[in-house]
Amino acid sequence: MFRSVVRGTGSALPAQVVTNQDLEARIDTSDEWIQQRTGIRQRHIAGEGETTVSLGEAAARRALDAAGLGPEDIDLVILATATPDNTFPASSTQIQRRLGITKGFAFDVQAVCSGFVYALTTADLYLKAGMARRALVIGAETFSRIIDWTDRTTCVLFGDGAGALVLERQEGEGSGPGVLISRLRADGSHGDKLFVDGGPSSTGTVGQLRMEGREVFKHAVGMITDVVEDSLDALSLSPTDIDWFVPHQANRRIIEASAKKLGIPIEKVVVTVDRHGNTSAASIPLAIDHAVRDGRISAGNLVLLEAMGGGFTWGAVVVRW
Repeated sequence: MFRSVVRGTGSALPAQVVTNQDLEARIDTSDEWIQQRTGIRQRHIAGEGETTVSLGEAAARRALDAAGLGPEDIDLVILATATPDNTFPASSTQIQRRLGITKGFAFDVQAVCSGFVYALTTADLYLKAGMARRALVIGAETFSRIIDWTDRTTCVLFGDGAGALVLERQEGEGSGPGVLISRLRADGSHGDKLFVDGGPSSTGTVGQLRMEGREVFKHAVGMITDVVEDSLDALSLSPTDIDWFVPHQANRRIIEASAKKLGIPIEKVVVTVDRHGNTSAASIPLAIDHAVRDGRISAGNLVLLEAMGGGFTWGAVVVRW
């Protein structure tokens, strides 16, 4: 049996920090209003020269350094993003070029906030099938470029950033490390609840993000807990077996409600939404890297990942560190 084992993690954030107080000066909102509804205190916003590709490259380099590996060791690059630098070529190929990776293959995955869960699952399947030995799995976003900064219900929520994992195909079984299970879902009937009102084929424009916040919240907790419970049941595990829960960092209220419904103590939940906002496909790898580097996530830990995004798409992954 082969498993996809995490060898290293990395992350990158834009230099510019925008606090809730900064937003108070630009739109009709307040720090109290934002924190009460979302738990967000600040977010990082990409400046001139900072793009999805540059942030993804920086996160990937740190993940490679943590793994003790070089570009020559990677034969698969998967980038999860809804905000690529260009319509094409795929931004993953641009990161591949910048890193100096000259073998294997690269492509982008687009499942919005669930993108990293989808990308991690995809990489795991390629590695287990023997089509690659080591993979860079990256989540990178610059949502600030598709935000309507006059819409106070959405512009306060999102930030920019990137995170990355290096996965390696290794023999293993039982209680050994690696990706243990993945479960993915999608339901396109909810597409009008969280979307961007533009695109190359429809309007010829990039468009801006639109969201029915209450509708998203209403569906989020139920969908998340359903896919998590399915994953744990398949492994004959219970929530008490989980060492760390790393959810998509969309909104603190959703995170807390999901943890409560699953029976996972908040002390076992990695939360970074207060510092980063919702960074879409970057949020899970960003949170993972922070928890690895501060010593919370360590070897042998059972880690649960979950996300839900526009589409709707959602999914869960269980990893033994």
